[in-house]
Amino acid sequence: MNFNSHTDGVVAVAVGLVNVLTHGTRRGRAYAPPEGEERRRAVAESLRPGGGRAQIADEEVAELTGIAAELRAVFTAVGRGDVDAAAVQVNRLLEEYRARPHLDRHDGEPWHLHFHGSDGSPARDWAASCATGLAVVLGGELHDRLGVCTAPVCDRVYVDTSRNGTRRFCSTACQNRVKAAAFRARSGSSG
Repeated sequence: MNFNSHTDGVVAVAVGLVNVLTHGTRRGRAYAPPEGEERRRAVAESLRPGGGRAQIADEEVAELTGIAAELRAVFTAVGRGDVDAAAVQVNRLLEEYRARPHLDRHDGEPWHLHFHGSDGSPARDWAASCATGLAVVLGGELHDRLGVCTAPVCDRVYVDTSRNGTRRFCSTACQNRVKAAAFRARSGSSG
């Protein structure tokens, strides 16, 4: 399921930032964000979900860390079925980061929609873009496509772009962990 190419991209960035920059659990283990150069590299990769790396300064990484926590609140609210709380959070982010959709053309690309103003820092621009992308998702009939992994001991987030909308895990690794545990439970109780 695709919302539109730019919305898909910024929602993927939101997922990447939340999963890289927020503490919690991942694939059955405690997760702490990377530090130093590894953190900067991971953030740069998250800002380019289609490949490549963005150039990002250390101070922007620090600001994006706080923004990732604010974005996580949207996924968490949707994951627990509280779309109203998610919408309130998105509206707050849209206001705080001064999201202003406009058409732009650069780097030889055709006109396309940007979700931020021309006077913000890179981190604030990404925050405005991510908030607008999440607003597009929440404002449509596919709002339940945002989620938090349902595997035990994992709180990484995802956006479900599958055709049937049945995704429940952040990754194939978590899905396989759950399936393997269920298989072991069935095998152990059948003997």
